[in-house]
Amino acid sequence: MRIVVLVSGSGTNLQAVIDAVSAGSLPVEIAAVGSDVAGCGGLDRAERAGIDTFSVPLARGGDRSAWNTNLRKEVRRFQPDLVVSSGFMRILGSEFLDGVGAPIINTHPALLPSFPGAHAVRDAIDHGVKITGCTVHQVDAGVDTGPIIAQEAVRVHPEDDADSLHERIKVEERRLLVETIGGIAEGRISLPSG
Repeated sequence: MRIVVLVSGSGTNLQAVIDAVSAGSLPVEIAAVGSDVAGCGGLDRAERAGIDTFSVPLARGGDRSAWNTNLRKEVRRFQPDLVVSSGFMRILGSEFLDGVGAPIINTHPALLPSFPGAHAVRDAIDHGVKITGCTVHQVDAGVDTGPIIAQEAVRVHPEDDADSLHERIKVEERRLLVETIGGIAEGRISLPSG
């Protein structure tokens, strides 16, 4: 199974996937890693691993429709069987979703449908929940609204702040992402129809 991974930041989830592929425990080929941020850490990680990279930045106030179309064209060049959005901080529009030609999954640092959006960990702390976690879900046109594929709970400790909680969530998120991709590749997980 060929995958394209989309990242916006340091790429720690991507590194977990790269490491699992290198170890032979994840039966996929990372065809490319793309980003909306030229020169981000995730692209550096991919380049060090010998993986093709690309970037499609969106200028402030830029044409989102054109950006989605350009991103779709870049992803399609690599003919993925699956697109993995992990730490990719852009909403994918219909121009991308309707034409990319592969299912798309995303990681999220909360137990969806609770706390969608970019500030999930902070929102969980602010709401005083005792348990949060992480989710892998299929991407649809909404904000973290697609069908849930897998989840893992993480207990919130009384002394937690957003940073300490997020670090513990990331550990589970990396494991869950690798397991989910493996399950899809091996046919143990069927993706819901979008």
